Amino acid sequence: MNLLGNPVFVAYALACVALSCNLMFLWAYSGAARSKIKSTPNPEDTTRFNASLADVDPPAIARVLRAHANAQASIVPFLTLGLVYVLAGGPLSPAVLYFSIFTVARWLHSWAYLDGRQPLRTISFVVASLPLLALVVHVVWLLLSGL
Repeated sequence: MNLLGNPVFVAYALACVALSCNLMFLWAYSGAARSKIKSTPNPEDTTRFNASLADVDPPAIARVLRAHANAQASIVPFLTLGLVYVLAGGPLSPAVLYFSIFTVARWLHSWAYLDGRQPLRTISFVVASLPLLALVVHVVWLLLSGL
């Protein structure tokens, strides 16, 4: 089975790449924030990075970590549901709609979270939740209709 010949898989794979880049960006951004603020929770890093030891992350670092955790919490279910959708033979048009809206909204949410933009952060979270919920319904429908 050549998955690259399946346009639904290709749409899913492109979304996976973009969402993985979102998580890697947030991961790198947290390191950059730590470096800029010169704060670390790890005693062994204080000397190596000329940083102060902190039991609690400063607000700027904590914000990045919350954005990263929020992204992970929604991207992991998307990756699972999207793969099941592809394997269940879901059609292309809804897939492109679900995958692209979710991906763009999650990137927008990350930016809005890092920049403290409300109500954009909440709106982008809700917008990303809609295709995720649609995927749940569509996947269940595909699985039950195949019985």
